Amino acid sequence: MKIIYQDTDIVIVNKPGGLLSVPGRGPDKQDCIAKRLQNLFPQMIEQPAVHRLDMYTSGLMVFAITKEAHRALSIQFEKRQVYKRYQAILDGVVKGKSGKIHLSFRLDPDNRPLQIYDPQHGKPGITHWKNLELELGKSRIEFTPLTGRTHQLRVHSSHPLGLGIPIIGDSLYGSGADGDQMMLHATSLQFCHPVSKESVVFESSPPF
Repeated sequence: MKIIYQDTDIVIVNKPGGLLSVPGRGPDKQDCIAKRLQNLFPQMIEQPAVHRLDMYTSGLMVFAITKEAHRALSIQFEKRQVYKRYQAILDGVVKGKSGKIHLSFRLDPDNRPLQIYDPQHGKPGITHWKNLELELGKSRIEFTPLTGRTHQLRVHSSHPLGLGIPIIGDSLYGSGADGDQMMLHATSLQFCHPVSKESVVFESSPPF
């Protein structure tokens, strides 16, 4: 975990793949970004996370130190006023230069945490994508999600009605195994600072 920025209200971290964002269930899933930050900043509130990255996704996250900051940031996420970009390497050749994916999906309660396509009962997920380059038969894609559904980019990558090619290292929707480096990184995070009200942007290069 690397701290990119901090002040009295927020902390920006670069999360490594393989580390939880927040505590999971059970004693073996308590080590996470939130707990590590609370050890560094004793004044931090009990629930500092305002968004999450999947365990094997790396990249930028913002955490709140105060209740006021948490409330202000949560409102921005709810109103889709936080702009995020990701880079991923997909396990194949994506045709086309760019596009927009609109797929509805929901949790499969019999196979948690798998998300399944469901145009009737699922919640809509919307993602813009851009083809950056082809590397040894693998496609580097930039994603700009307009919604924040669970596993949205992973489902939109792998599903036949999306790009039809899973992200490399994805153990749920691709051929990866648990513990693999998933080639998905949150590269850019832009929002309004909860106290100064200024627009702030943070960038992080992918480790792949």
